[in-house]
Amino acid sequence: MSGTIATSHRLTCAPSRAARELDLKRGDFDLAVHLGLIRTVPDEGGGGRRVARAEIDRLRAEDGFPDALRERVATAGTHEAAEIMDVTPTRFTSLARFGLLVPVRFYLNRYRTVVWLYLAEELRQFAADENNARLLTGRMPAQVREGLQAKPDRRPRNWRGRHLGFLLRQAGDDPWAHAAAIACLLDPADVTDVVEDPHERDHLNRCRPRLPAHGAPGSPAAERAQELMTASEPDEVAWFRADLAHTMETARRQHPAPRPAPEPALQQEDRPAPPGHTPSHGLLGWLRRRGRRLTG
Repeated sequence: MSGTIATSHRLTCAPSRAARELDLKRGDFDLAVHLGLIRTVPDEGGGGRRVARAEIDRLRAEDGFPDALRERVATAGTHEAAEIMDVTPTRFTSLARFGLLVPVRFYLNRYRTVVWLYLAEELRQFAADENNARLLTGRMPAQVREGLQAKPDRRPRNWRGRHLGFLLRQAGDDPWAHAAAIACLLDPADVTDVVEDPHERDHLNRCRPRLPAHGAPGSPAAERAQELMTASEPDEVAWFRADLAHTMETARRQHPAPRPAPEPALQQEDRPAPPGHTPSHGLLGWLRRRGRRLTG
């Protein structure tokens, strides 16, 4: 088995090495993987995903490498995005809050303010679409104004929906990985309600994908990020719970969760008494009778 793993590692690269060979920052590399621009394979040694040498060679041979690949994962914050679309930052924020522009990443700055990032390529496509012209100039349509009053910010929910798509693509046909991808975006209490068996929950945790890290575990920044990554709107939570329940049915059918082997029951063995052995109650009786004979 170890020889197989060693051979596999010669034919594949760890993500950090692949990012360097593709002239990408690690964050941009991860985004390219999420977008399906870079294909990964599972590590046979259980160490996560890797990139085949052939995949790196394919990408490096593409026209315009590495600039073309970098452009496809380029992201923009609010001000740069507004410039790309030739609108004011206020208008851009309104469109994004309404849900017409879906963030692809986010981070928290030193003030723990959420900074949403958008794919620059998608922004250019949106601005170039003639159907969106009325959204970019003049008075904002009433539908958008009223929508912002009813539901002021769709960006967290839209990010969760998009990120779930990334995770499901990574999960492939594995129903447990599929279920774990959904579960990681739900509050643990909701997961417990849907998946009552603790052994199944343990197995889900082992399949759980890694969510983006924001600050040290337990820090205010990490807690704030966890809030953003957890489904919160009632209809969204209901949809995730229903999808988790459905996927768990498939997972149970195909591959039941492993369970610990039952401990052997301790049984009282009936052994014959050794020669000369007298049960305690018989010995006491014999001593009493012998004492009565001696005194009589």
